[in-house]
Amino acid sequence: MITLTALVTLFAAAFLAATIIPFQSEAVFVALQLGNVTGLVLLVAVASIGNTLGAFVNYAIGMRVETYRDRRWFPMRPEQLERSQIWFQRYGVWSLLLSWAPVLGWFTLVAGIMRTPLWQFALLVTIAKTGRYAVLAWLTSQAMALAA
Repeated sequence: MITLTALVTLFAAAFLAATIIPFQSEAVFVALQLGNVTGLVLLVAVASIGNTLGAFVNYAIGMRVETYRDRRWFPMRPEQLERSQIWFQRYGVWSLLLSWAPVLGWFTLVAGIMRTPLWQFALLVTIAKTGRYAVLAWLTSQAMALAA
């Protein structure tokens, strides 16, 4: 039962961390890895799935958000939005491989605004998010080995 609760917590943390809600999932992931709650492959899979699905929320918001760009509460100034779109057009869908970085998560929102084909979005974001947790797991394992 504790394993299921831990995995649901990890999924939720990873999901929220990928959305526009400011949240970090790394601490939860590392704590579960250090606690040896379950196998490492399962931890990486749950975190990756949660983080990837959270990115789909940003994509969906991006597809609809531009209709609100003239509202006072809109989170980006028009020139910021335009710069983001120009940047995304310049570097294309490959910039989604950087979506693993917490600071660059807005790429997934811009991908929705730019109407990136869903299959490209899904493939590149899944690679980026899974790579993120695989590297985090490896780094944590290395630190654990050094501490032993």
